[in-house]
Amino acid sequence: MITAAVRGFEGSVQRRTRITPDVSAIGAIATRCLVEELETWPKPGLVSHVDNGSHDDMDAGTFRRSAGAIRPHLQRLADAGARGCGMGRLRIIGLEAERAMFAATAGVNTHRGAIFGLGLLCAAVGAKAGGLVDPTLSLGDTVACLWGDSILGGPVLLHSHGSVARRRFRAGGARIEAAAGFPSVYRIGLPGLRRARAVMPEDREAARVEACFALIASVEDTNLLHRGGLDGLRFAHEEARRFIASGGVSAPGWRERAQTIHQSFVARRLSPGGSADLLAMTLFVDAHEALSS
Repeated sequence: MITAAVRGFEGSVQRRTRITPDVSAIGAIATRCLVEELETWPKPGLVSHVDNGSHDDMDAGTFRRSAGAIRPHLQRLADAGARGCGMGRLRIIGLEAERAMFAATAGVNTHRGAIFGLGLLCAAVGAKAGGLVDPTLSLGDTVACLWGDSILGGPVLLHSHGSVARRRFRAGGARIEAAAGFPSVYRIGLPGLRRARAVMPEDREAARVEACFALIASVEDTNLLHRGGLDGLRFAHEEARRFIASGGVSAPGWRERAQTIHQSFVARRLSPGGSADLLAMTLFVDAHEALSS
């Protein structure tokens, strides 16, 4: 299937006279998913519309300004994907999105991980709409197919917290996740979201909490490694797994238990930012599949 998708991509690149498809709503959908992630509570240690979690330098307003600033760049990534652009062009747009984010937040990193992962998924929507890959491919497989090798071979931010944690603890991180087609989204985030939604269809926030805890329980989050080392990551995994194993949001009193876990993360200054990014990506993939069905 991947080989066929590549052949389709190469053939489409040669047909430069084709009309670029309309993917003009993708930036807005992606931004809505970022806001939905923000408006999910309790999320252990993370910023929400209720409190700042384990962070002193950012709040909900910071995240809202950031989401608004990067929205046009997420749209540009979708447009670039539809035109068959390579990773070099996508990387340039991503860096421009980062500059817009930092300008809106006075230098605070709110959405760098989301710009990378969600931005690639936006580009994948464009590529699929443009007929550049096999239409049966998922967004994740589209990313892996078209840009996986370039993602792994691209430049690394040597002094970012994630890069330092990856080198110190030999963790995989966002690049490995993206190049593999976002397995955490498809194997953990989406099943958690849809499992809770099937039980509690009237409470969309609860479904997002379930997905968030499921991701924290399994993801090798470099943000947690940066803040708490292996002990912090282990603590986060154990607390989230205990929450899921006890019934998650389907169990009575789930919100109080989730809030207690949230407070324990804050006390330890732990913040699973990678899982938050994956939650936004999960919401985006879910929205795209709902529109495509």
